[in-house]
Amino acid sequence: MKRLKVFGSLIKDSLDTITHGSKKYHLWMAFLTFVMLAGMYCYSIQLEHGLSVTGMTDRVSWGLYISNFTFLVGVAAAAVMLVMPTYVLKDIDFKQAVLIGEGLAVAALIMCLAFVIADMGGPSVLWHMIPGIGVFNFPNSMLTWDVLVLNGYLFLNITIPFYILFRHYQGKESKPNVYIPGAILSVFWAVAIHLVTAFLYQGLQARPFWNNALLGPRFLASAFAAGPALIILVLAIIRNFTEFKVKDKTIKKIAMVVTVAAQINLIMLISELFKEFYAPTHHSESAYYLFFGLDGKDALLPWIWTAIPLNVLATVLLTFHKLRNNFKVLFFCCFILFIAIWIEKGFGLIVPGFIPGPYGKIAEYTPTGIEIGVTLGIWALGAFVFTILAKTAIGIELGKLRYKK
Repeated sequence: MKRLKVFGSLIKDSLDTITHGSKKYHLWMAFLTFVMLAGMYCYSIQLEHGLSVTGMTDRVSWGLYISNFTFLVGVAAAAVMLVMPTYVLKDIDFKQAVLIGEGLAVAALIMCLAFVIADMGGPSVLWHMIPGIGVFNFPNSMLTWDVLVLNGYLFLNITIPFYILFRHYQGKESKPNVYIPGAILSVFWAVAIHLVTAFLYQGLQARPFWNNALLGPRFLASAFAAGPALIILVLAIIRNFTEFKVKDKTIKKIAMVVTVAAQINLIMLISELFKEFYAPTHHSESAYYLFFGLDGKDALLPWIWTAIPLNVLATVLLTFHKLRNNFKVLFFCCFILFIAIWIEKGFGLIVPGFIPGPYGKIAEYTPTGIEIGVTLGIWALGAFVFTILAKTAIGIELGKLRYKK
């Protein structure tokens, strides 16, 4: 009963915290609410008319929704780069950032699930994914593995920070023997969620663009570059607009993680390009379409030729120690690297896998306004969830939120 009373007090105090703030905070939340409402309106149109209102067809059946899903799985997995040093290796420099990283992972996973629901057409078909009721097809289907690892990772990223914050809310220290086993499990689970997502594509032999042994490791490398890059940007905003002051040393250590991952990701990209273009076969047509166009079709050229230079520029700048320690340069590099990997793992990966089709026909894909609206709404939902989680967590960590006996 006492724990329920404390939990009720925490909920009450959290609601009070997230409904009060500065003018900038209220404007930010109002903006996110507006974008979410616009996304809901677009989604209502999709529910009424079906997926015909999107740019997807029977030729290109995965588009903007699955592109964002694939990218966000990596963002969620990146929390492990803070969890392992903090909880397992006892690196105190990461301690300030780990709860923020796990909050981002929760928001990213919620967005992942939302994008899957949007891509399925509507929530009414979700019963197909419920074991024992629908056709779950476990363990043969890689999709069912993906459902399990995503929901399991979401559970871990909710329960571990909640336990720590719940203890701190009561003015008590969290017990390592309670959360360390879950933290260690989450390290392996984080790798699993992105590898399983990569295996979804790798296992499709009819799509040679994805049927690549390097896809899984490259997914991890790009995730450990884009995810921590986003964490750095979020930490920069938090320390500028809140009393939660993140040390420079913490940001610099995360920047090193971003740099190494970006370098590995770039090396793997060069390896893939060599494989596709040094001795091209008919299986290289998807790559040719992506980078140079085929038969006058070149819808993805502006996307990929924006992503690659941004990727290279960010990686080169981050490689130099003096430039990386200049926070203005660091924040710029993190921003363009995040955008580059979003393009590369989105449009640059998903759409070309369908082009050309099995009979050589090229059917290009362009997202519609409805798709873009739903996508922006889901991103706003993620930002809204993260803002709520971060504001509560920061209040507890600063000692402003405490249980009053």
